[in-house]
Amino acid sequence: MRDTLKVLEREITSCERCERLRRHCAEVARVKRRAYRGQQYWGRPVAGFGDPAAGLYILGLAPGAHGANRTGRVFTGDRSGDWLYRALWQTGFANQPASTHRGDGLELKNAWIGASVRCAPPDNKPLPEELAACRPYVARELRLLKNVRVVVALGRLAFASYLAVRREAGARIRPGEWEFRHGALHDLSDGGPRVITSYHPSQQNTSTRRLTEEMLRAVFEQAASFLEG
Repeated sequence: MRDTLKVLEREITSCERCERLRRHCAEVARVKRRAYRGQQYWGRPVAGFGDPAAGLYILGLAPGAHGANRTGRVFTGDRSGDWLYRALWQTGFANQPASTHRGDGLELKNAWIGASVRCAPPDNKPLPEELAACRPYVARELRLLKNVRVVVALGRLAFASYLAVRREAGARIRPGEWEFRHGALHDLSDGGPRVITSYHPSQQNTSTRRLTEEMLRAVFEQAASFLEG
């Protein structure tokens, strides 16, 4: 059977590779947060989302327990997503500035969003073996997205996951060779997409102003300029 994004989506959403993660997602979906008590939680692994012709690939860490684990779409329904989609809208990668649920009309333009881990981890901290188990999904996503020229890695762990994907594909990347720094541009030596690293728009980073809206928007302005050029 020919591999497609739809095939990959079905495999991701039915994945049972990581018992700890599956147990946690199911428990969060059962107990729920009081504010969402009347809603049906997704409670399964979350596939990527966006434009299949995307030139920009955005790699996050993992679904939020009461965000994507509730709504079933990456960066949808939590504060991290509020920041990300607003920045994408401001820079022309999204048709609207906010996303609250899968049927809200959001469309991405020339962008696709994936995650290093496809299930919500306890305390937002996936284990190394869980990151390794999900890396093949990131690799397949990138192979199927034929036009990607720029990757934005949201957070240190996402950057490390992306470098591991490239390393496993044959790129000569030594551990610690590439520095994680907000707004840094990396041209890796194997001729693949350019990589821009950014702080993750987590509440911890945004509430302390380690990451501001202007800083996040600048990352996607840089990505847009590369794609236009």
